Amino acid sequence: MRAAFASTLFAAAERDPRIWLLTGDVGYSVLEPFQMKFPDRFVNAGVAEQNMLGVAAGLALAGRKVFVYSLANFPTLRCLEQLRNDVAYHRLDVTIVAVGGGLSYGGHGYSHHAVEDIGIVRLLPNISVFAPGDEYETAWATAELAKRSGPGYLRLGRGDEPAVHGGIGPNWQVGQPILLRSGPGAVLACTGATLALSLRAAEQLDATLFSVPTLEPLDPTAILDAARSAGRIVSIEDHAGGGLGTIIAETLALVPHGIELRPVRFGREPVEVAGSPAYLSGLHGVNLEGIVRAATGR
Repeated sequence: MRAAFASTLFAAAERDPRIWLLTGDVGYSVLEPFQMKFPDRFVNAGVAEQNMLGVAAGLALAGRKVFVYSLANFPTLRCLEQLRNDVAYHRLDVTIVAVGGGLSYGGHGYSHHAVEDIGIVRLLPNISVFAPGDEYETAWATAELAKRSGPGYLRLGRGDEPAVHGGIGPNWQVGQPILLRSGPGAVLACTGATLALSLRAAEQLDATLFSVPTLEPLDPTAILDAARSAGRIVSIEDHAGGGLGTIIAETLALVPHGIELRPVRFGREPVEVAGSPAYLSGLHGVNLEGIVRAATGR
């Protein structure tokens, strides 16, 4: 995902001289092409993320379109006041690029786990939230954010996520789920780096699968329509409450559809201090077995 973001942003910056890239002393081996090609539009702010958000806001007020790149927990939790007051409230052209969503940095411990970020960021005003699932969704989301005005949040995995799509779909639209497969079984809806895992589960279950790379704004109508006959939606995400499952639940609460929601997501309490992403996700039940159990009730 990181490479797809970097190459897509590079191409956008060649076309749009307003685009700047700021980093919080991360992104080595990924961001160098941008730095070498556009040295006057690249800033390494160091391990000073709150200051970096302030600089980004100032650049945006001066007419720049700024992308801020850091590990997912730092530009959200550490910089929440700056993101809320300086960027979101003023509708500034600043996009947070959050690397390592979910438990991607599982071995670094809870300080580096990004499991609340979507729930927090999507509550802020005026902000678009994207959580792509593979390199093609990442390239599409980056290009869309480069074209859109206002604040944005782009949540990426760590970089080793397998490609699921064969390319960027010609009919992909912001706010619309992407139908990957149809089947007579349950209806699955996934977001972010759970895409490949969810596809494996959908194939095993012969289920319908939607990928949801846009969380704000999101029109879940296609998911709800598909779930009417099955009577059940399984939401899958590498996140705790406040993400995709919560968005679907809010819709079902406001306009009841007689559909049961079974979320597959992280619990609110950390289950271990540190461990591999697969190990920690499994402890939360965000794995193949957990999805199948939610879909079948067994």
